[in-house]
Amino acid sequence: MERPTNHIISVAQLAERLSFGFPGGRIPGSEAMAHAAVAMIFRDGSDGAEVLMVRRAEHPADPWSGHMAFPGGRVEATDESYEAAAIRETREEVGIDLPACARALGRLSELQARSRQGLLPLCIHPFVYELTACASVSLNHEIQETLWIPLRLFADPACREAISVPDDPRGGELPACRYQGRVVWGLSLKMLDDLLAPWRLSGHAPEKAKPAGECFGEGGDGSVKQV
Repeated sequence: MERPTNHIISVAQLAERLSFGFPGGRIPGSEAMAHAAVAMIFRDGSDGAEVLMVRRAEHPADPWSGHMAFPGGRVEATDESYEAAAIRETREEVGIDLPACARALGRLSELQARSRQGLLPLCIHPFVYELTACASVSLNHEIQETLWIPLRLFADPACREAISVPDDPRGGELPACRYQGRVVWGLSLKMLDDLLAPWRLSGHAPEKAKPAGECFGEGGDGSVKQV
């Protein structure tokens, strides 16, 4: 697989990565868990591939309140498949109709959800898409904003930092990436790391926190109205 220069990665390279299938597969005992599905949507930008992320609205009942995440949510009984749930949730949360304006590139391995209290009986299924046409964004009450983030941010070890998460039972510091004041960490960063494993340096330890915007300039609210 071709390795990009200066951590620039194209959507075509992601498609090639996913064309070989994805190792890891299922979580033991996942058949007894609740299920959720998310859509990781990519497009080529001026700085290589970009990924669409959302910032969830603040809500006391949401364990991921205010977090950076991917469009998605719980699988419902009416969903024909896990991917159908990802498509439905993406339409509901951000108004993007994936079958009409994107092509499926593949899926990643299952992940078990975690909150500050520990692992949850919830299995998450990530699906990967390439945006192939313009689409209007329409946010529902669950989403505060959307943001396109250059993928090279997550592939570049120099753009990693360590953050402390209040009330997290794991203690210590967790890896994170910062972009325009938003912090990506936890399961969302884990999904990106799984996808980008061939391009990331192995054995990299998170660095101490960098000043905000050291890798990518701050400025603007980062939200998009057209994608």
